[in-house]
This record gives sequence, structure tokens and C-alpha cells, in this order.
Amino acid sequence: MFVTDSECTSSRPCSHRATLTLPAQEAHVSAARHFTADLLECWSVPERERDSAVLIVDELTANAAQYGRECMTLVLVLDHGALSIVVSDSGTAVEHGAHDVAPDEHGRGTGIVRYLAQSTEIRQTRSGREVRACLRCPA
Repeated sequence: MFVTDSECTSSRPCSHRATLTLPAQEAHVSAARHFTADLLECWSVPERERDSAVLIVDELTANAAQYGRECMTLVLVLDHGALSIVVSDSGTAVEHGAHDVAPDEHGRGTGIVRYLAQSTEIRQTRSGREVRACLRCPA
């Protein structure tokens, strides 16, 4: 885990950044969720935005745990009134239409993330997949 903070001045608010890397396993999703909740409280993120961020982290890390092969990395950046949440994993593109799972059991997580976030982006990288969600975060 890495946490960094920029210098604060009256004309420039603090910039915060934290990185957490965990095994891509469902058992570690709760650790990412608790890490996010505790850290955002320390960063004085308002409760409404903090709750939304925790739910987004929960959905994105659950997907990373399901589709990633080795590890998943959570990056949180709070800067200039915006919270960026990035979850990356070592997986490939998400497979749609798994035949052994009822259709109502999966597929709602990205919809929840899109509803809560002001913007989202999903991209395939050389090492896996990266999902980014951004929230407005008033101080």
C-alpha cells in the first residue's frame, strides 16, 4: 500500500493518492472496500461521496477478482474536487453470456458504477484490464 499527499496551501488544496495491490480473489474484495472507506474518511470526503466510492470499489474489485488472474490494483486519487477510482487486473476482456449462471446473477455491477460515477472508462492494457470511474467530490 502506498499513500502520498501533496503540500497544502490556502490557494491549492491537498492532492491525495493511494495504491493498494491485492490478490485477484473474492476474499480480498472486502479489504479493498474497507481500505477505501477508511482512507476517504481520513481525506475528509463527504459521507455521500464516500458511500458511492465504496460501492464503486466493491463492484470493480469484485469484477477484478472474478476475471483477473493474478492480482488487482486499486488506485484512489483525490485532486481538485474530483475522486478518481481505478481498478486494474491481469484479466482479459469480460466474457458475456456465461451459460452456467442465471442472467439475473451478474451484469449489474457496471450499471451501478455508471449510475454513481460522473464518468467511466474501460480499457484493455498490455497487462490486463483497467476500469476508471470519476466522482465529483466537494470539499
